[in-house]
Amino acid sequence: MIAYGHNILFVSDFSGEKISDAKQENILIQEGFGSHLQSGLSSKITFHNNQGRHITLSTDRVPARSKKDQIWSFEVKNVISFYWFGGQKIISYIPQKEFTERLLRYWTLHIVLPFFFTLEEKYDFLHAGAAEIEGGSLLFVAESFGGKSTLTDFFLKQGHTMVSDDKAATYIEGDRCFALPSYPYHRPYRKMEDIGLPVDNFSSCALPIYALYELERVWPKAKIKIKEIKGVEKFESLRYSSEINISFLKQMRFDYLVRAAKIVPLFQITVPHDLSRLHEVYAEIIKHAQKFADARKVTKHE
Repeated sequence: MIAYGHNILFVSDFSGEKISDAKQENILIQEGFGSHLQSGLSSKITFHNNQGRHITLSTDRVPARSKKDQIWSFEVKNVISFYWFGGQKIISYIPQKEFTERLLRYWTLHIVLPFFFTLEEKYDFLHAGAAEIEGGSLLFVAESFGGKSTLTDFFLKQGHTMVSDDKAATYIEGDRCFALPSYPYHRPYRKMEDIGLPVDNFSSCALPIYALYELERVWPKAKIKIKEIKGVEKFESLRYSSEINISFLKQMRFDYLVRAAKIVPLFQITVPHDLSRLHEVYAEIIKHAQKFADARKVTKHE
């Protein structure tokens, strides 16, 4: 499976997956060692009520940016414990009493890999849906239950390629910010520990981010308006939308968001609380974003 620009290989006996010849780097997810390392993990950070679970991130030294051969552990209590070494591309796991294949894939793709790539300083993640438009991507951010999954789903139904369901891996290269395809599943509904529905129309490469749209719920008959967000308000919106908020990576995340804020335009769009008007919201975004697609075409031909 291709996820976050890598070939994710679940090599446990039940999966039957084979190593691919894909150009992407491989990351192996395998059942194996780890329990003997637990006693050496002196630093722990606990996260409560993630999908109704108790989870703990641990390491063998003072928490900071990942170093070569640094030991990391990510435990989902009663389900599974993951272990890996900094700088390596093998993630081992130990099943616990509530372990299932479905939960292995959910926690690996939806939670552990974003932590892994963040700690390895590969990508910075935004809690955003994302869809392709004319060679670029549009990202949708919102408060919880704010409608980003619903809007992303509407874009997919109009034939747009999916880039991200709700975890957008981003990186900066030169003077552009890119969104990397997450994993080929979409969850346009609320259900804990559910990986979602498979998506065939899934992006195969990183795409430049044309713009971010912050969704603001308004009363059903309100006008649909788009306004640009700038300055401190823009940075705060990006910070609020940041996905992996670990205290010891605060400075790294701050520096990245400052750079991203200088590159990617951010707009607020009012979204009436009426599904029958979602096509209007879609039309306004497409019309508004067309100028970014046109600008890219001009740039490519210069």
